[in-house]
Amino acid sequence: MIFNKVKITHKTIVDKYLTIIAILSSIATLASLFGAIPDEYKFVAGIGFIICLVILYICLWIWANNLQDIKIDIEGSEVIIKAGDIFEQEGLKVIAFNEYFDTRVDDKIISSKSLNGIFINKYFENNVFKLDDLINGYTFEDENKLENNTHRQEGKKQKFKIGTIFLHEDFILTAFSKFDDKNRAILTMPEYLEFLIKFWDEINRVYAQKSVTVPIFGSGITRIKEHKNISDEELLKIMLWTFRISEMRFKYPAKLTIVIHKDKIDKVNLLDIQMAKNGL
Repeated sequence: MIFNKVKITHKTIVDKYLTIIAILSSIATLASLFGAIPDEYKFVAGIGFIICLVILYICLWIWANNLQDIKIDIEGSEVIIKAGDIFEQEGLKVIAFNEYFDTRVDDKIISSKSLNGIFINKYFENNVFKLDDLINGYTFEDENKLENNTHRQEGKKQKFKIGTIFLHEDFILTAFSKFDDKNRAILTMPEYLEFLIKFWDEINRVYAQKSVTVPIFGSGITRIKEHKNISDEELLKIMLWTFRISEMRFKYPAKLTIVIHKDKIDKVNLLDIQMAKNGL
């Protein structure tokens, strides 16, 4: 169990506690109308009641620290944030690639432990050329295809605008990170925001009333310049904010799900996200 994400004096915990206290007080008042507690038991009953209240508060605090999922409404769209495996979700699942849509999992260009590395090995392990053919044959809008980087020594040459997507069956591949000359995934914060705005616009164009699941973009090995210590929670808040200001809206029953890896959920205060939803 985790006990350090949410402070014991968190306003939401206090508010929930006071609400429960009010309900219990009403029940106790009604009970007193039907029968009084004998004098010899009043002290014990009082101590027991206080102990129960303390236990109740501690239980609320533990619940807040171990929250695994929340549901919020953003401009009429249902958004679920939860711990889980993106490959097990319904609807369309988004996998972040680099700006070249590289497919070579060699722990140089693509790490086998990264989400796109896992995706390639899981679905195209012995036939990565099929994925290359699918990407090469996909009709990208002209504005999304940038220059050919003929100076690149390893990997593909065709560069795409970040936020560009490739749709294949239940998966959406998106050009997320830029690569430097050493094949390191990097982005500046303005580029990160540019990606998200472009990405939500692209999703709005292709989702076709299906639910969409995304990871926390930037949570992996991508380096965000001058923000190397940015947390997953901060990235999540940026994603939600850009979703809110975009024109992307999911019509019921379609919804947006943001999946957080189970090993990282302990670093994200979902209670704060839920509480601050109107201020995103």
